[in-house]
Amino acid sequence: MTRVYDFTVKTGNGKAQSLSKYRGQTLLIVNTASQCGFTPQYEGLQALRDAYHARGFEVLAFPCNQFGAQEPGDAHAIAQFCDLNYHIQFPVFAKIDVNGEGAEPLFQFLKRAAPGLLGSEAIKWNFTKFLVTPDGKVKRFAPQDTPASIAPDIERSLG
Repeated sequence: MTRVYDFTVKTGNGKAQSLSKYRGQTLLIVNTASQCGFTPQYEGLQALRDAYHARGFEVLAFPCNQFGAQEPGDAHAIAQFCDLNYHIQFPVFAKIDVNGEGAEPLFQFLKRAAPGLLGSEAIKWNFTKFLVTPDGKVKRFAPQDTPASIAPDIERSLG
């Protein structure tokens, strides 16, 4: 059975990284963009990380330019934006596609594991969030679901 921890993704500097390093942790995997109406959620994502990191929680951000071209920058520009504006301490991976033939395999898996409204697998916009529990269960949250609203689910997954 495939799990999130079986995937390898590219870091912001283009190096391969196995997600196995996060095995046993609760993860919030998010497709992000720096010029989106939901971009201020970076602040809430960092607040979740601050609150729960010591208990085995991590946020994994994957910039995506598929929705309204709202992530036009390269990896350096994205990292600089996240640091300067939101002081992000969680990993921001390489820019990816989340839909279509070139979709990142991790996101293909997440979409199948936790379909959206009416069973649709497609991601509709930036800041769609996938909560992955240590035992591999996946729950999807819509872009308009604030990071704070996900805290009770994180608490339950951390025990």
